Amino acid sequence: MSHKAQATLVIERDPETGWYVGCIAELPGCYSQAPDVEQLRRNMQEALECYLAVYEGEGPWPEFIGTEPIEVPQ
Repeated sequence: MSHKAQATLVIERDPETGWYVGCIAELPGCYSQAPDVEQLRRNMQEALECYLAVYEGEGPWPEFIGTEPIEVPQ
């Protein structure tokens, strides 16, 4: 099974806990969290490896295009 050589890690900070939350943009459900960014990167690498271990290869990965600001109603 062939995969992309690179994926997109999106990192956010939870406002309630202060922890970092990460997800792989191209892989729905592939996410983790950690108290610091370095630990989050390690956790995300493990999450990605686990995801790929069960990924059945049903079609290509979605292509991450980018982020764009959008107005939030107040």
